[in-house]
Amino acid sequence: MNAVEIRGLCKNFGAKQAVCNLDMTVPMGAIYGFIGENGSGKSTTEKMICGLIPISGGAVRLYGKDYTDKDVRARVGVLIESPGCFPGLSVWDNMMLQAANLSIPNAEEEVVKALKLVRMEGAASNKYKNCSLGMKQRIGIAMALLGNPTLLVLDEPLNGLDADGMRIMREVFLDVIKDGERSIIVSSHLLGELQKVATHYGIIRHGKMIVEMTAEELDADCRVYIALKAEDMACAKRLLSSKYNRVEVDEAGYIRIYDAKSPEEIVSYLYENECLVNEIRTDKIGLEEYYIDLMKEGR
Repeated sequence: MNAVEIRGLCKNFGAKQAVCNLDMTVPMGAIYGFIGENGSGKSTTEKMICGLIPISGGAVRLYGKDYTDKDVRARVGVLIESPGCFPGLSVWDNMMLQAANLSIPNAEEEVVKALKLVRMEGAASNKYKNCSLGMKQRIGIAMALLGNPTLLVLDEPLNGLDADGMRIMREVFLDVIKDGERSIIVSSHLLGELQKVATHYGIIRHGKMIVEMTAEELDADCRVYIALKAEDMACAKRLLSSKYNRVEVDEAGYIRIYDAKSPEEIVSYLYENECLVNEIRTDKIGLEEYYIDLMKEGR
């Protein structure tokens, strides 16, 4: 059974169609990276999954049941935009208010458990307004975890975090799904960070799903290239461009060759033409470059 199955989902706002005939599948135990440009329909789709806005057409099923089923609704935890907290109250008091709002039994025990999972147990007495952005994001996830949901829907939880905050957030995601019973849908523009934890991906454009794939399928689909620096970069690029079909210079100043057989082949070719190589390596594109290339193909 999948955590989420969406078929033919549509959402219209007047004459504007924000989501168009979208299909989406989130397996049990997955961290599903939901990717797309601003205005592509990510947040709208997430809000429909959570029941925050009505659908215009299609079907949304959660754990095999219609998304409007009250029992399945109780299995969904949500953090979209920002957590609804009172700035002057402590983290603990905000969590307890949310627990009361959800009528959670053993509220204190559940709040302690949620705060521990997101590494915030030591900050329970802090006023919410004095917490850093990273701490506030984790508080939002802790609130989403109250009631022991099996599906978390998180909208841009990595925004504004420093390197340590991102590391902690990655650890939180992995801890949440480690028992295989929870799934996470997480949207983010920070694709390099998302690639470190996501097990599945969905890429959306203009309200339509362009591609869904597993992390293994992405890895297999990402092109391998050879990158180098030479004493005479202009000469090296001219020579390589005359021999290989795709040669380009990346942002770091390396020449990339995508269709060469081996680094030795390139070094030999340039040496024969009196162009010396200073540095050379084999690498492959990541999620960010894969996504950019995919978007270019659709333009």
